[in-house]
Amino acid sequence: MANSIPAQTLEALAADIGQAAYIDVAKWHLYLNDAKLHTTVAEQVYPLLVDDELTSDSLARLLAAIPVAIGGGQRTVPLVELVPERCQRDLMNALEDFKDQL
Repeated sequence: MANSIPAQTLEALAADIGQAAYIDVAKWHLYLNDAKLHTTVAEQVYPLLVDDELTSDSLARLLAAIPVAIGGGQRTVPLVELVPERCQRDLMNALEDFKDQL
């Protein structure tokens, strides 16, 4: 599905995601753009936006399906476990705002 996303749309969506959501590790905040995860999330969330299937539950499932390597790849943790709930709500709001612009 990523191939059908217009490049400018994907870039704009990824930028919004990268600035709206962060990983929280020991009270350190690493925004998804800095963690290089914003494009992955954008590619996976875009179909939910265009099909009008984005809900907080579908977003949580999407984030749960994205593995994040930690400790030099010794372990992987689902992204949903690293993004605080408040931040997930902020991400949901950013995605809803983006959808309104489509």
